[in-house]
Amino acid sequence: MFTDQDKQQIEGRGMTLGQVEKQLQQFVTGFPYLKLQSAASTQNGIFVASENDVKHFVELWENYKKEGHVVTKFVPASGAASRMFKNMFAFLTAEYDVPTTDFEKEFFNNIDKFAFFESLDAQCVKNEKESINRLIAEGKYKVVVSNLLEKQGLNYGQLPKGLLQFHKYEEGVRTPMEEHLVEAALYASANGVANVHFTVSHDHLALFQKMVNEKIGKYENKFGVKYNISFSEQKPNTDTIAVNLDNTPFRNDDGTLLFRPGGHGALIENLNDLDSDVVFIKNIDNVVPDRLKKDTVIYKNVLAGILVKVQQQVFEYLKRLDSCNCSIDELTDMLKFVRQTLCVTNDGMDGKNADELAVYLRKKLNRPMRVCGVVKNVGEPGGGPFLAYNADGTVSLQILESSQIDKSKKEYVDMFTKGTHFNPVDLCCAIKDYKGNKFCLPNFVDHATGFISSKSKNGRELKALELPGLWNGAMSDWSTIFVEVPLSTFNPVKTVNDLLREQHQ
Repeated sequence: MFTDQDKQQIEGRGMTLGQVEKQLQQFVTGFPYLKLQSAASTQNGIFVASENDVKHFVELWENYKKEGHVVTKFVPASGAASRMFKNMFAFLTAEYDVPTTDFEKEFFNNIDKFAFFESLDAQCVKNEKESINRLIAEGKYKVVVSNLLEKQGLNYGQLPKGLLQFHKYEEGVRTPMEEHLVEAALYASANGVANVHFTVSHDHLALFQKMVNEKIGKYENKFGVKYNISFSEQKPNTDTIAVNLDNTPFRNDDGTLLFRPGGHGALIENLNDLDSDVVFIKNIDNVVPDRLKKDTVIYKNVLAGILVKVQQQVFEYLKRLDSCNCSIDELTDMLKFVRQTLCVTNDGMDGKNADELAVYLRKKLNRPMRVCGVVKNVGEPGGGPFLAYNADGTVSLQILESSQIDKSKKEYVDMFTKGTHFNPVDLCCAIKDYKGNKFCLPNFVDHATGFISSKSKNGRELKALELPGLWNGAMSDWSTIFVEVPLSTFNPVKTVNDLLREQHQ
């Protein structure tokens, strides 16, 4: 099936022939659906912090940051903004020339409310010798959109979402990248240093670096912190081979194999490269202006406070297990903690002897840990918090996407559609063990949780393989805690008109 040239191409990407052959087999076999126990809820698996809890955990986090620990804010930012402007690209190629759909009308009726309005207006004056308002008055709507999306204008259709102008302030406008710098200063800085790591595409790296260099001094002065900004790209060896509809390798016009990015699950490798005690993970587009940041900052502190408190107890237990002289009562207390705090159940450990209990407890305690904020379900597409079965028969907390759920089972569909909470990608993670060593995060991935999607290239249909998602299967074997956070902390921008919502004005 593979030529010598193919093998050279595979090895040149840092992959092995065995890896590629395994991926081809996954196209044939598909991925098993997960066995579910129930959707997580505030009665089962989701912690709701009281007012006193909030104060306690905020204080814990503030004290932890003073102890010399390394804290990093990790922001997946490789996505281009093209999907954000899908409706406006459609308008450009439509047979009509005036706004016709509700989306198009909303865009043009409120165009002056976008943070990028002044930049777009200046671009129109430069290229067309007329302002936006004048072009609209003349019915030249598509000229305005062309200046927004295309290369001769602002090129927003090809830029990364993180570098678009999202929010207006008296002193100017901010991009999502800048809003993340602000957030880092407010809750993720320790000892005067704010570490921020962006994962970006290769094509956008120079643009990000340029903007950071231009803006970093402004925010260091404003917040009195020193930023340590780093970048990484998805690694070529995390890409996946594409196939034709008959599961044979898809080949480019020049005969080479087509490899595609494996989705955000590939970023587990980037996360694994960080040398940090605590890592916050949040998507690039989930940001708000300063006037609405209060809830975000408070609850990031809460997530982190819960993380360090639970981690402290886990470390204490592991050190006691190292002593090899734990009483059965002590081991039973640890088992109760694993069941109640970490929500790992169905373990069959009742009645086991001390040696068996100790082995099991070490396995379940000595793992990376994440505290995940979840919001009340408002019908947004995406994953939700569940209690799901693992390969060893235990049940634990997992974030699942709809593609992982067997739609032929009505009870599973009901769990997903009637679930009370939603995952907004709001994570606080601990990635070092009780001896201070980094965990090897790829060891905790459930490789049976990827999925297959339909794509096309140059008009030819193909099938693509997505790796287990970063906060789904890639963290399947982590210790997980779900915490309810306010809906005000979740404000993603999926379409350009989302920027017209009150939360982004």
